[in-house]
Amino acid sequence: MATLRQYFETDFNNALRVDVSLTYDVDTVEGVLLYDLSAFTAYVSWYVPGLNRTYDYFVGFLKALEYGLTKLHFAGKITLPAAKEFPGELKVPKKQDFEISYRFFGNPNWRSTREIATCKRVFLYSETDLEATAITRLQEEADSLGHNLEFRSAGYVQARTRFETPLAFICHDSRDKEAVARRIAVNLQKMLCPVWYDEFSLHVGDSLRDSIEKGLSECRKCVLVLSPNFLSNSGWTKREFDSLFTRELLEGSQLALPVWYGVTKDQVYAYSAGLLGVKGLDWEALGEQEVCRQLYRAITKTE
Repeated sequence: MATLRQYFETDFNNALRVDVSLTYDVDTVEGVLLYDLSAFTAYVSWYVPGLNRTYDYFVGFLKALEYGLTKLHFAGKITLPAAKEFPGELKVPKKQDFEISYRFFGNPNWRSTREIATCKRVFLYSETDLEATAITRLQEEADSLGHNLEFRSAGYVQARTRFETPLAFICHDSRDKEAVARRIAVNLQKMLCPVWYDEFSLHVGDSLRDSIEKGLSECRKCVLVLSPNFLSNSGWTKREFDSLFTRELLEGSQLALPVWYGVTKDQVYAYSAGLLGVKGLDWEALGEQEVCRQLYRAITKTE
């Protein structure tokens, strides 16, 4: 599970990030000046450590943020936007005055970050958690000071984790990716039902065995794409099925959600007689949308 600090450091990867700091009270508060070059706007994000900050502390901090007046200290670190989020070029000259030039592909003209005005949007990542009523009051206070505040603390981490921790494992033969497996994965993700699916979950350098076993052990359900390819595969899909069967025995629970794709009862029985006793979904008879709708209900019904 990611921490609040990790979200502070990785959110807004579409923006050019310039690390800054602000001296407030007796603290040096870390922040980032974020340039959204496509939207031609800039805003700030701050990380406030400490578990015992008071409401008045945050009000005072917001009062210390005066646009065009507050002196920010540059930390000497710049993080470029993710390449897929910024279709263009950047120039970071080595000179004392801070300035970055940029241009989008196809545009012959360079623009400067100095032309971009800082908007009133402020993100506060706080280790101190405030009650909902206090956050509302703080946002109202921020409005009166000319800020548009987004307060992120423990509740933000919990909600993000809920929608990022896979709830279902997609077990399939690679030959069925295009026709079925990827469609199920994408549809469930769109329904805010995160899944463990190899194209989404595996990264270069990951241990294939460790990652798969972790996904199988932690996911709430396992979608089995039962096809002739799956039933004839004696490699990874068979190992995944055996691991799932073992987990069902240990937990005494029904975890498999079979999706039938071009297979007969006799074929499934020959592979595993127990699967005939589990209600499955016929991909060809029900269609993509209905299969995914029923899978979503089965996966999330215990929430």
